[in-house]
Formats: sequence, C-alpha cells, structure tokens
Amino acid sequence: MVTYPGLPAPEIGDHLTREDSRGRYAPGTEFQIGRITMVANTGTYLDTPFHRLAEGEDLAQIDLSRLVDVPGLLIDVSGSLRRGIGVDAFEGHDVRGRAVLLRTGWDRHWGSPAYGDPEHPFLTADAAALLAERQPAVVGIDSVNIDDMADGLRPAHTALLTAGIPIIEHMRGLERLPHTGFRLHAAPVAVSGMGTFPVRAYALVF
Repeated sequence: MVTYPGLPAPEIGDHLTREDSRGRYAPGTEFQIGRITMVANTGTYLDTPFHRLAEGEDLAQIDLSRLVDVPGLLIDVSGSLRRGIGVDAFEGHDVRGRAVLLRTGWDRHWGSPAYGDPEHPFLTADAAALLAERQPAVVGIDSVNIDDMADGLRPAHTALLTAGIPIIEHMRGLERLPHTGFRLHAAPVAVSGMGTFPVRAYALVF
C-alpha cells in the first residue's frame, strides 16, 4: 500500500473486536468495527483539483460523471525508451470526455523499492498542457507520479488540476485493457476539505 516514497503505510486494525462486542449484544450476536489510519495518498488514489489548488473542487465536489462509467482510452507507451510522455503520444486520439489511461509498464515494480525510483516515466509539461486544453474526463497513470519527481513545479498536476481534470496515480493491470472499448469506474468517498483519496479503480470491457 505504500506508493509514494517517504509516506507512511496505513495502520489497519480493530476499533471493536468480535470478542469484545459479545458483551454488548444478545447471546450469539457479535460485530467487528474496524479502524484505519492513513495518509490520503495511499495505494491507487485520485487527486482532485483541491489537492493542488485551495479553491479547487474537493472530493465531495468533484463531478462523478468524470469518474463513473467513463469511456476509456488506453495510451500504451510501455515500449518507449523515453521517460517523458510527450505530445506525440496523443496524436490522432480524441481524448475529450474520456478516461485517458497512460500505460508505462512501471507497475511491474509495484511493491519493491524500485517503484519509487526517480527515473520513473511521467507526463511532460507540453503534453499536460495539451490534455488540459482538450479536456479528457480524467487522466490516469501506472507510475509513481504523473510528474517528474525532480521537478518541484509539478507541471502535469498543475495543468490538469487547474483545468478541473482529476488524476489517478499508481494504477495497475493496464496491460489487460484494450486500446478502446472499456469504461472506467473510480469514484472516491465524498469528503469535504480533502483533495486526495484511494479509489478502487476498475474497468468494464465490452
């Protein structure tokens, strides 16, 4: 579950165990109430505009039409020798209103120290600006960051989130998707005043 280097793992446990609950209810009746403590950037997660912009839409405000039952487009750059995903990757593709998923193949490192390597694939500033102009519903990537971690300006986050386009990072299994012909679902919980949260992202292939 640790995805971004330096962030702590979630702590998962019981608030109320089944054993302790037995004294609260009728004989034969028991419950478990779990608890979890974690940073928002855990596992596969969604960034809303509020993550980057104080005035941006948060988890409770983001339009679910961007995240639920969205027609998908897979951009496969897993064979590229370049780290940066440039404008050329989107030539000839209609991205407007679609879930644009960037398959880099970096998820092969998931769960290992190599996943947080700063040499990971990322979306270039020019490509992010192009996407911001063409308005996909959401942009996802199977890498540790949609930006180059060495670039403190975070141009991809800035361009996309400023344009109201949410981002899904740390995706996995994109190799199982076709180029088109699938619909993405990745709804977060609706928490006011919070910009990022894990999602269970999945696609329906038709």
